[in-house]
Amino acid sequence: MFFERPDSGEVAILVHVGFDSSREEADIREFEELALSAGASPAALINASARTTSPRFYVGTGKVEEIAAAIALHNAEIVLFNNTLSPSQERNLEKELKCRVLDRTGLILDIFAQRARSHEGKLQVELAQLKHASTRLVRGWTHLDRQKGGIGLRGAGETQLEIDQRLIGVRITSLKKNLEKVRSQRDQGRRARKRAEIPTISLVGYTNAGKSSLFNRLCGDTTYVANQLFATLDSTLRKLPIPNFGPAILADTVGFIRQLPHQLVDAFRATLEETVEARLLLHVVDCHDDERQIFIEEVNKVLTEIGADEVTTLLVFNKVDLLGDQHAGIDRDESGKPWRVWVSAHTGAGIPELLAAIAELLSDDSITASLSLTAAQGRLRSRFYQLGAVLTESTDEQGNNLLQLRLPRAEFLRLLSEAGMDASPWLPAPESTDPENSLPTDAGTADPAV
Repeated sequence: MFFERPDSGEVAILVHVGFDSSREEADIREFEELALSAGASPAALINASARTTSPRFYVGTGKVEEIAAAIALHNAEIVLFNNTLSPSQERNLEKELKCRVLDRTGLILDIFAQRARSHEGKLQVELAQLKHASTRLVRGWTHLDRQKGGIGLRGAGETQLEIDQRLIGVRITSLKKNLEKVRSQRDQGRRARKRAEIPTISLVGYTNAGKSSLFNRLCGDTTYVANQLFATLDSTLRKLPIPNFGPAILADTVGFIRQLPHQLVDAFRATLEETVEARLLLHVVDCHDDERQIFIEEVNKVLTEIGADEVTTLLVFNKVDLLGDQHAGIDRDESGKPWRVWVSAHTGAGIPELLAAIAELLSDDSITASLSLTAAQGRLRSRFYQLGAVLTESTDEQGNNLLQLRLPRAEFLRLLSEAGMDASPWLPAPESTDPENSLPTDAGTADPAV
């Protein structure tokens, strides 16, 4: 039942209670976008400023009367709050207003229910919704109580409320077991990629920053893209060949948002582990948005919460085509490493620079080497080209192919071993235990004869 939605938009009254005047306009704009993404038709916005909240209605009785008048005027079907309401406040408001009331958490959960397409996504959303609904059960079935005496009236000794709570608990346990299987499958996939020395790159960022557009631009995929919040819910993995490095796995993940419900963070932990286990995070930012710095901070909070704050991160300032005075390119820190890249997923500007920055950050243990291959070793030559590891190629007098390569050391050694070639010249030099005899070496640029 969580995934059944009316075909037409419901007329909604939006209520925003602000506590931070500096973010008032941005909060309201985001709230309206959330309502539209859920399929609502906002009819009126009621704004209120408060230092404290009412324990009964969250807002004062005067605002409750104003909301009731707006409902009658616009014949509204639902009231949406841009705040988190307690279960009792939600029930009191519904009783007073004679109308359905939904807080910010419930609104976001509803959007996620609409966006869920995969089996895993639906499991995660249902788990989050059940956790949210379990605290909002009311005694709506008193005629089914089984605590009365008399012939034919004796039962299990449970009220319908207790039965609902028990059934929800059973379903939550079942969903957690199913999601544990999903988590196990993802772990197997990650272990297989680690054995193959294929790194994972995860796209993260505030919702509607352009992650899926960038994902499609990089991988040539057709992931659903729309100018709405939470257009992407189900994570997608694709193989990405990176020039001068080799293959990597690119993961498109769900977008983050301010006050992301904890139920969603817990339910989507299996998906978010792709972010935690990634070698590199591409933090996509809408550089055209005036609130971009606040959005960066909100995303960093979620990354810290899920334990991904220690993963190497590259800022990707997207939508550079909307800025007239900024061009695509790489910004480097004091040590010369890339820390920000300006790109446009729409036009493709800055994509080569982004790939170069990714290769540079992933190449901590990469190797640059010259290799001579005979005509009989054409399959190995083809594999190097498939990995995008060939920098230059020439032919010597004997007709051998001279390749200038750059790729991860482990991948290079594995391919040489599979081809039956001697890999010892490219093995890392053992660390000397005698400081006086220790000399700096650069095995990555060695050019031994083969």
